[in-house]
Amino acid sequence: MLSPLLIWNKIGRVVTLIAKDMGVSSEKALALFYQSRTNMLMRDPATMLYTFGDRYLADEVIREYQE
Repeated sequence: MLSPLLIWNKIGRVVTLIAKDMGVSSEKALALFYQSRTNMLMRDPATMLYTFGDRYLADEVIREYQE
């Protein structure tokens, strides 16, 4: 598992991508991320989703809200 500091940095980068792609504020993007299934899975060490790229994670969150 990544250290908490690295997780926070990763979340920041993913949220920035979500905000840019969806045309929403950083605050809204952060709320969307925290409410997403992707966030829950990323924090589960068994999935190792935290090892995936920032773009992939942002796309997964965006996909959740498009369904």
